[in-house]
Amino acid sequence: MNQTRKHDDQLINSVIRITGYSSILFVLLILFFLLREGLPALASTPLKTLFSIRWYPIEGYFGILPLILGSILVTVVATLIALPFGIGAAVYLSEVAPPWIRDILKPIIEILAGIPSVVLGFIGILVFVPFIRKFLDIPTGLTAFTGAILLGLISIPTIVSVAEDALNTVPNSYRQASLALGATRWQTIWDVTLPAAKSGVLTAVMLGIGRSMGETMAVMMVTGNAATMPVHLNSLFAPIRTMTATIASEMGEVAAGSQHYQVLFLIGIVLFLLSLVINIFASLVSTKSRQRSERLLS
Repeated sequence: MNQTRKHDDQLINSVIRITGYSSILFVLLILFFLLREGLPALASTPLKTLFSIRWYPIEGYFGILPLILGSILVTVVATLIALPFGIGAAVYLSEVAPPWIRDILKPIIEILAGIPSVVLGFIGILVFVPFIRKFLDIPTGLTAFTGAILLGLISIPTIVSVAEDALNTVPNSYRQASLALGATRWQTIWDVTLPAAKSGVLTAVMLGIGRSMGETMAVMMVTGNAATMPVHLNSLFAPIRTMTATIASEMGEVAAGSQHYQVLFLIGIVLFLLSLVINIFASLVSTKSRQRSERLLS
């Protein structure tokens, strides 16, 4: 019996190890494919052209700077919108809501996180675009602000789900000790529970940022797809174009191996690197937070 159990444990460990190595291999293969297809753009297109402010491939203008800044603008504003609502809802579900409300809201949030982005894009076109145009009295509702609102709403369920799970992992003894020392309920949440779940909450925020930056269909449908430079505050209320929308809308129309094709893959490399930087930053902050907590506990 012990031999059988030992054999089963070894089999499970081998499967888990192979799965882990496979995920690393898949990421490396994706990176290799992007580099193989996109790096030739650096040889065929001058850097001055690549980092110019005009994107018009038909005329040979391949300035990716408006696309990069457009993606960053929409992602930052979407994060600012999603962060307070996402963390607040997670705190409510974990610390405040009665069990029967939590049992109702938790499945609803999980369902919202799984709604296809193209469906949310249709809602954005039919609801948010006309509302933004009339409310702000601007020529069109297809703006960066509309895309940021939609991306913020898309990110909130992900942030809520992951952050709520992180808050639930905090031992109840932390809360009881804080209350026993005379702290109020909100003081306990703010000064004890949230700091104890800091690494998990940060992971939730980073996943929300990654969801916003990698979103394609929804942002392509409501931002106007105009490759303009967002250089001032009014750019938030004007049409823009993101990197993901550019790849999705133009990849199917270019000839394989052409200059335009190579530049689109170069945009994919830039997007990959931005996502990598965000993940590395989140990992470093999470590790430092965990080490600080371990030192305090010891």
